[in-house]
Amino acid sequence: MPKPKKAARGKHRWVALRVEENMTRVELKQSLTTCLEGYGWRIFDVLGAEGSTLAILKVQLDDYQHIIPLINNCRAMSTLTSSGKIRLVRQRLSMFMGKDPSNAV
Repeated sequence: MPKPKKAARGKHRWVALRVEENMTRVELKQSLTTCLEGYGWRIFDVLGAEGSTLAILKVQLDDYQHIIPLINNCRAMSTLTSSGKIRLVRQRLSMFMGKDPSNAV
């Protein structure tokens, strides 16, 4: 069975966020599950920064406008940037960290 064409696949957005404490991927997933209950999302990258955690989420385009305020109102979390291309979000995160984002956990 062939893969669906690009137009038939769902549209999504990549969202970079910062958590003002060090968290593992599992802790971040638990925290986001509480904050984003009822929405579809997936964690792609988790990077440890000095005293904080940076992460990239994949969210459905239809949910994007609803998820951003939820993340910003969640415990010590804030969104940094978003795009339709993960490459651009990773580049922008590297500016926040000052190093290569390819070392994702």
